[in-house]
Amino acid sequence: MDFIGANILSVSQFERGDIERIFDVADTMTPYARREKVTRVLEGAILGNMFLEPSTRTRLSFGSAFDLLGGTVRETVGITASAMAKGESLYDTARVLSGYSDVICMRHPQAGSVAEFAAASRVPVVNGGDGANEHPTQALLDLYTIRRELEAHGRALDDFRIAMIGDLRYGRTVHSLCKLLCLFERVQIVLVSPPELAMPEAVTEQLREAGHRVSVSDKLEQSISDVDIVYSTRIQEERFASQEEANLYRGRFRLNREIFTRHAQPNTVIMHPLPRDSRAEANELDTDLNEHPSLAIFRQTDNGLLVRMALFALLLGVERKVDQYSHEVRWYSRRNPV
Repeated sequence: MDFIGANILSVSQFERGDIERIFDVADTMTPYARREKVTRVLEGAILGNMFLEPSTRTRLSFGSAFDLLGGTVRETVGITASAMAKGESLYDTARVLSGYSDVICMRHPQAGSVAEFAAASRVPVVNGGDGANEHPTQALLDLYTIRRELEAHGRALDDFRIAMIGDLRYGRTVHSLCKLLCLFERVQIVLVSPPELAMPEAVTEQLREAGHRVSVSDKLEQSISDVDIVYSTRIQEERFASQEEANLYRGRFRLNREIFTRHAQPNTVIMHPLPRDSRAEANELDTDLNEHPSLAIFRQTDNGLLVRMALFALLLGVERKVDQYSHEVRWYSRRNPV
């Protein structure tokens, strides 16, 4: 695809070569994300961050990524803080905000809303999550993390095994990740959930049509016994009709150090898109795994910076100019101590 000026709305718009290009550019962002160097390549550019649903990692990661490239960030957080609370349409909001910004990141609770917004925008729009539909940049950083973790053990993105666990019905991160996996070969996928929260059949069929081996289970222990990646998700309580319904499934698939040690291979990588629900009644990913070397959830969040920096550089056409506008760090950083 031609990245310059493009919208990033769905993983379905990518081909394998596009993914490899994003990842190649992400690799070059490492010294800037680690604060070993500073670049001002996007000096003067403005990111409009419009997050109409709660977000910590995605919102701050987008903002930090743009800052690290030398740009400026302006934010709107929550529908009540926007003119939409007064009845303004997505069309009008997009026309106005795109006059103030050079690129916009948007999260909205309704599926398809970001695409509707992008159709009216005068600048590129990146989907930060639209309801239960998609979360393309999370899928990209997840896949980038899987690649890096597999490479550490001499493996590649073709011919690996992954177990996806938890709320697969409403979890947009797993929907998008599964669609990306269709670009690769010979992936074995175990889908672990209560029957009521199973992966949508359309996604499962897409995986099978891509030639992948897909199995379905509601047994955690046996499902993680022979995989390279364990990808856990939380119950998406905000997608349920009531809190009581969500509570029926909370805490059903808890992974802790004892279960992991007893049933998983030693090098199995543990991932989670976060936030993990650490309340006692949920605790799908126990804190006793925090210091376990297989836990990759914080490597995941660090990788989110690299991938989002790469996307901004590609969308604004500066991926080959980053070093040209760089200089050494002038302050103390634990990442790069003087």
